[in-house]
Amino acid sequence: MSRWRPPPEKSTALITRGGHDRLKAELDDLWRVRRPEVVKALAAAAAEGDRSENAEYTYRKKQLGEIDRRVRYLSKRVPALRVVDEAPADRDAVFFGAWVELERIDSGESSRYRIVGPDETDASTGWISIDSPLARALLKKRVDDEVEAQLPGGPARFAVVAVEYGD
Repeated sequence: MSRWRPPPEKSTALITRGGHDRLKAELDDLWRVRRPEVVKALAAAAAEGDRSENAEYTYRKKQLGEIDRRVRYLSKRVPALRVVDEAPADRDAVFFGAWVELERIDSGESSRYRIVGPDETDASTGWISIDSPLARALLKKRVDDEVEAQLPGGPARFAVVAVEYGD
């Protein structure tokens, strides 16, 4: 059995202004605040002597590796992102940045989602990635259109109730 896996699909390089600002702030915090703290703690742990049995040293090395990995990722990702500030010309259709209110056709259950970039998705607030199956199905739809999407629980049909733009 091999360990080879196909490469992941490229994610869309779109982001909202708020999401871009948060990623830049995270990168700045990691580089200017957290990394120097961890390096200082690592140096103190290394000065304690035998490193092979020093749990603090091992923990700090692992923590520094995680910070460096995230810094490398953000350093490449942030410049590659395209910030979408303005709403589209056709504000009645679903595009990037839209708040969409949906009603599930079979149960009548209502839900509200915002279509954002893959770097800022948050299920607890209803922010879904533009790369998700539901968002892909919603693109260019209008109020009263019906949409079918393949969700993790199986196929589902929705009716678009409202489309809004703005934070």
